[in-house]
This record gives sequence, structure tokens and C-alpha cells, in this order.
Amino acid sequence: MWRFLRWCIPNFGWISLTSKSIDSLLQGVTAACAVSILNRLLRIHLHIQGLNEPTRAGVRAAKLNSRQQILDSLYFCILTVLFSVVGYRVSSLIVLEFSLRIISTLLSNKDGTSRTQAFLLCQFSVGCGMTTSLSFLNDGAPHSTLSLVLSASLASLLTWYVWKLAKHINTMYELHSKERYCGVCILLLTTWHQIPRLLCNALKVVFIVADTAAIFLINSDFITTSEAIRFWTPLTICYTLLIIYMQEEQKQNPTEQTVYQTVGVRMGGLLILTLTIGKWMDVLHVILSLIGELLCLLQAGQMREACRQQDSSGASHRTTAFSTTIRSTQQRAQQRSRAADT
Repeated sequence: MWRFLRWCIPNFGWISLTSKSIDSLLQGVTAACAVSILNRLLRIHLHIQGLNEPTRAGVRAAKLNSRQQILDSLYFCILTVLFSVVGYRVSSLIVLEFSLRIISTLLSNKDGTSRTQAFLLCQFSVGCGMTTSLSFLNDGAPHSTLSLVLSASLASLLTWYVWKLAKHINTMYELHSKERYCGVCILLLTTWHQIPRLLCNALKVVFIVADTAAIFLINSDFITTSEAIRFWTPLTICYTLLIIYMQEEQKQNPTEQTVYQTVGVRMGGLLILTLTIGKWMDVLHVILSLIGELLCLLQAGQMREACRQQDSSGASHRTTAFSTTIRSTQQRAQQRSRAADT
């Protein structure tokens, strides 16, 4: 029987290559599912928030779920291919760069920017974090393909449920929330404001695991500690300065064009880094990552605009309330002074 199998499939090297390709494809499916779940939950949050706010920004956010299913499926397939092709080296660098960027944003965030915009900008980094974590956790495992099949199946099941939930909320939430006879809509009516907190906690776990995996995977390419130090020191300094520069540019000119320019600058710096100390295949992976970043930004363009309008309206509302409080305080002080004079 064994001889018959060897005669039917003589090229065992091709089988090994196919097994690695299957593993990469399963990792890409899991990463694309994570990005899709994040995107859909943000749509649900903005949809309900838009229905509860009669402002112009809220109305626009309420119309975000009118996208066609075919276009979303096309985005999902393209992201699956990109995450399957991009290697763990470039994915690790993207994850570490985003971690530095989000830490710097949290430390210097004094303008009250909502967390929803940060969630929308981290979609491709979340997918890279999933592929990096899976590559590290399944490296050398005897049944890696089976574990990846289980993870991809679970991620696909969660994605299908979230897609179904988003479709239900888009078509039936406004009616069911008023009639109070749908358990799902009643649950979201009371807990929709907790979705950003849920996503924040989930992303913390994802990036903590991904950062640890990225450090170990990158260090595995170095033989000695001195080589690793020569790599990490200029990388950390250059990316820190680059992140500070990009944040200043976004504060001075917070437009849609600035977001795309920031992606180009980041990927350009990563491309120069891979040209100097990386491999030629890493250069191709950086170009594919640029396509993935632009695709995620294009997919979330309307949501970013709605978040920007909501932040500006909220800031103007806070400014108006603050000025009203100051006027009332001054009027009360003047009344007290007049009463004391009389």
C-alpha cells in the first residue's frame, strides 16, 4: 500500500510546499476574519450612535451599513490573499510600529480624539498581529495545520455571526428597539456604548501577544546579541522620531489626505529599512502591505469621516458648554458684588 502511494505521489517536496501554503492561507483567513469582525462591530456601534443622535454626523453614521455584500466579500478575499502572502518579518515590523504609534498617541492625546478613529486606523495592523501570533505559536508544532484549521473555522463562524448581526441591526434595529420584542436589539439598546470598551480590551490582548511574538520572531534571525542591538537601536529611534513627526502633521492638518500621506511615509520608512537590512522578498511584502493599508482605509473612509464630524461637533458642544458656564459664573459673581454694595 505504501509503495502504491509513493508511486501515485512521488514528489514529497511538493507536498511539503503545499502544506506550508495551506498554513499560510489559513492564517490569512483568520487575519481577514479578525479585520472583518472589527469593522462590522464598529459599523454597528456607529449605526446605533447615529440613530440616537439627531445631528448631521449622526445621520451620516446611521447610513454606513448600506454597503453591498458583494463589495465587502471582495475586500475580504483580497485581504485574505494579502495576509497569506505577507511574511512574518514584515508583519512583525508593522505590529511593532503600530504599538509605538498607539502608545505615543495615548501619551500625547490632549485633544479628546475618540478611540473609534484609532480602531479604524489599526485594521491592517490587527491582521498582521494575528498572522504574527499564529506564526509564532504554530512554529514547529506537530499538528500546526489542524490547529490552524480549528482557528480559521472558529474565526469564520464568528465573522458569519457578526455579519448576520450587522445586517439585522441595519434593517430591523430601529423598529425592534421601539417595539421592544427582539432580544438582540433590546440587548444592544442597553449595551451598545460598551462596544468600544470591548474592542479595546480585545485589541490589548491581540497586540500584547503579537508584540511578544514579533520580538521573538525577529530576534530568531540574529545569531548574536550585538547584531540584535545594532538592529533594534536605530529602528526604535527612527520610528519614534517618525511617529512624532506624523502626529504633529495630523494635528496641524487633520484631513483625509493626511491619513493617506501618513501611510505612505510609514511604508516608505519600512521599505528603506528592508532595503538596507532585509531581504528582497521583504520589499515585495512591504508593497503588498501598502496595498492592504490603503484598502482598509478605503473601506473605512465613510466611518472615519463620520467619526471626525462627531468629534468636531462634540468638541464644539463642549466649548459652548464651557463658555456658557463661564458666563453664568461671571453673572453670579456680578450679582453677589451688587448685592454686597447695596
